Order: sequence, then structure tokens, then C-alpha cells
Amino acid sequence: MAFARLSALITLALGASQVANAALTKRVTCPDGHVTANRACCALFPVVQNLQQNLFDGGECGEEAHSALRLSFHDAIGFSIHGGKGGGADGSILLFNATELQFHANGGIDDITSRQFPVFQTTGLTPGDFVHLAAAVGTANCPGAPRLQFMFGRPPPVAPAPDLTVPEPTDSVTAILTRFADAGFTPPEVVALLSSHTIAAADVVDVSIPGTPFDSTVGTFDTQIFLEVLLKGSLFPGNGSQPGEVLSPLHGEMRLQSDFELAHDSRTACLWQAMINDQTRMQTQFKAAMAKLQVLGQKNLIDCSDVVPVPAAFPGPIKFPASFSKKDVEQACPSTFPNIQTVAGPAPTVAPVPGS
Repeated sequence: MAFARLSALITLALGASQVANAALTKRVTCPDGHVTANRACCALFPVVQNLQQNLFDGGECGEEAHSALRLSFHDAIGFSIHGGKGGGADGSILLFNATELQFHANGGIDDITSRQFPVFQTTGLTPGDFVHLAAAVGTANCPGAPRLQFMFGRPPPVAPAPDLTVPEPTDSVTAILTRFADAGFTPPEVVALLSSHTIAAADVVDVSIPGTPFDSTVGTFDTQIFLEVLLKGSLFPGNGSQPGEVLSPLHGEMRLQSDFELAHDSRTACLWQAMINDQTRMQTQFKAAMAKLQVLGQKNLIDCSDVVPVPAAFPGPIKFPASFSKKDVEQACPSTFPNIQTVAGPAPTVAPVPGS
């Protein structure tokens, strides 16, 4: 009898839980037919279409997509858990660009803000919501990327971020980890955020070669960056050695000093190597770190992640560039190195990312 009563109670509890879960996952159909978890998000679907058409060249993983992701980082990292270093992910870099673009670490950002500002003015969003929605949508255009979270409802920024909040490629590993820790990030999260370099390119490290990618698959969000940073360098792709640059393994590819040092430092080397050819690890950890980054300094936001397009899958796996193999790896972590095949043919020359 006691068992029967217990079973009945469990059945009632499960039924109540299912009703509660159904209520929590209730969906809303917007006037344009899109379905979302919150009616407030309905206003964002036309903005996403606007971004795709007028900023991202119809939904490409091109220069604007790469730049949107970079801008979101440069905006959000203006923050400290101890206070006094900016409002975080508030869009100040867009609204107060005349101030923040003077900072050395924001070199090349002026091209991004000048392209984004006219589109921003058509959306009715606050600067913070625009910057971080654009980053999520642009990243989704890159095959292999995770579908990033987007939280909606940031208030307008009240002041520019101060200088010296954005780490630079000339900084030491200690300086980089210290600045990130001040913003609330651990070393694993720092390495995860650097997954963004798989679709990134440099414009101002060597001004003679704008649009120089950091890996050979710049149109795909994969773990190639973690592999290629460990390959033995032999050349500079442009006008000799520049501050923040070290020898690269491939013509047309730039290697940042900071990436190289993080890949070889005892505090981060194994975190770096673990990403190689582990797409799921990279996607999961990057998504989580970005979710944290994009709400720094913000509160009481609405989850509108379902307005972000679903990225195409990465066919994988990654491979060594042609003519390279494990013998060319400068391994810094004692763990077993992944078994990776090599692309057939001669060593490639990596093409620059074209302007829009």
C-alpha cells in the first residue's frame, strides 16, 4: 500500500514537472511567421535579415563577419570585475568610436565601425545589442561555428571604455592572462576565445599586407589555427618582421606573437593542443566563453538566441597543409599529439581575405 501511494505521488510529480516544462518552452509565433521563445525577440528577425543583406554580403563568412566578431571582443573586454574599466558589452566602441579608436590596440577598428554604423542607424537597437547581435549573426555565416547565444536588452552606453583594456599581440602571456583574469576569465576560457582567430586576419600588424589570415582555412570555423600556430615558422609574409609578429610556416599567413607564446607557455600549451582536431571541444568551449563575454557588465537581459541562424556543419577533419606533417610540429605539451593527415600537393600560398 505504501509503495502504491509512493508510485502515485511520483506519477503526480512527473506530470506536474512535464506541465511546468511545457510552459517554460512555450513558443511564440511572430507576425512574420518566425517562431521564438519570447515575443520581445520578434523585432530582431527583420534586423537579422538587414544584417545579412546590408553588412554580410548576403550571408557570407567574409571580412565583415570576421570584423563583427573582433568588434564584439574589443567592445566587451572594456570591463573589470573590480570596476573602473568600462561598461563591458555595452556598444561603447560603436557610439564613442571617436575616443576608443584612438587606442593603439584598436588599430584597424575604424574600418569596421564605419561599415557598421550606417546599418546600425537603420535598426533601432542600442549600440550594445547591435554590436553583439552582429557578432553572433556574422559568426553563424562561417561553417563549423557554434550557434552563439544572443541576449537582448542592453541599455545605451554612458561613456567610452578606458585605454589599455584590450590585450595586444606584443603582450606577454602573463600580461594577457592577468588582463583576462581582471575581466573574470580563466586560462581555458582565454584559449577558447582565441578560437576566433580561425576566421581572423590582420590589417595593421603589417600594413603592406592587409587582410592576411592567421590560418589557411579562414572561411571555416575549425581548429586549423591551433595546428598551424605549432608548425615551425620560416618566413614573414610581408615587409619583414613587425612588432607582434613571429615567423610563419606559410606564405600569405601571419602568426601573432601572442598566439605563438600562448601555444608554448606551460600554463596554456596543453589547453591549446587539446583543441587540435577536436571540433566539438572547440565549439562548446568557444560558445560558453563568448556567452560570458557578451554579457559583461549587463543584467536583466532576454534570451533571444533563437534569432541567430544555425551555422553550416564543418565537414572535417582538419589536415596539415600540403608538404607539412607531424615532423614540422614544435610541440610544447607532453600529451599525445593527434593523428592528422596531410593535404596532397605543394605547400600553399594563403590568399588574403578580400575586402567587401
